[in-house]
Amino acid sequence: MGYRVVVVGATGNVGREMLNVLAEREFPIEELAALASSRSTGDEIEFGETGRMLKVKNVEHFDFTGWDIALFAAGSDVAKAYAAKAGAAGCVVIDNSSFYRMDPDVPLIVPEVNPDAIDGYKAKNIIANPNCSTAQMVVALKPLHDAARIKRVVVSTYQSVSGAGKQGMDELFEQSRAIFVGDPIEPRKFTRQIAFNVIPHIDSFLDDGSTKEEWKMVVETKKILDPKIKVNATCVRVPVFVGHSESINLEFEEEISAEQAQDILREAPGVMLIDKREDGGYVTPIEAVGDGATFVSRVREDPTVDNGLSLWCVSDNLRKGAALNAVQIAELLGRRCLKKG
Repeated sequence: MGYRVVVVGATGNVGREMLNVLAEREFPIEELAALASSRSTGDEIEFGETGRMLKVKNVEHFDFTGWDIALFAAGSDVAKAYAAKAGAAGCVVIDNSSFYRMDPDVPLIVPEVNPDAIDGYKAKNIIANPNCSTAQMVVALKPLHDAARIKRVVVSTYQSVSGAGKQGMDELFEQSRAIFVGDPIEPRKFTRQIAFNVIPHIDSFLDDGSTKEEWKMVVETKKILDPKIKVNATCVRVPVFVGHSESINLEFEEEISAEQAQDILREAPGVMLIDKREDGGYVTPIEAVGDGATFVSRVREDPTVDNGLSLWCVSDNLRKGAALNAVQIAELLGRRCLKKG
């Protein structure tokens, strides 16, 4: 017996990927509804590659009563307007936006990292999905933290334009084409030209000079992994369509060698270690696209601090950073909390 599942924001990049992942992983579904704004009402969208078409319904008029799980992929404004309504109707919400992530009554879950925290969902019937950059990083950090206790993390991200939605992907494509044909370039989605460039600015600036994206990585890592860990992040947008990369430097309480870290990561859930010290012996975003793993490469010791390591981490941000993690949460919810049949 399956679940009655709703995907909110089904016509966006992440919503479509959620439908793909639900189909690929054969999530037990009795009934499926695709919701979006009034602009998309009546449109049809395919459920993965099953050939089954879903007619898009208007989220504003949808009654969540009797539905089991709602995957929200439509941003903070939609989550603010409808997530609590869905939860009050008895439908468990798994929200991909940032709106509920730091709510103390809402668990923030990465199934490979803190599955036990999901039991707290009953307070509001809402579970939060972390920021895409945080999700992939904590998957790589968790087994190392268990082994040697991480004291400090310094991370620089190289985040693809798909993290800014379809508009971001369109802007990179249009600007790249304009450069080749000699057309003028005018940034719209991003603050500077993104084609053949990098932009050290994601989300709004805070009073201390950091950006909200950087703040998210700090506070979410603490909530998911360990509040004692110190985190410093620099988040950069790069001209890559899909796939986030991270350069991560770690300082541990206990001694850990690069070889020990490689052995640990090789066996860690959700991690794929590709680490050969030769040309091409590492993973780049192109290889990660379409895969659910968090790839780790270039594991090496940092001689500038006691018990230090550096590593390279890559993942498909639309998958592990968003859609896949949400579906994995739904699977975990089904196993631990929701009983069918």
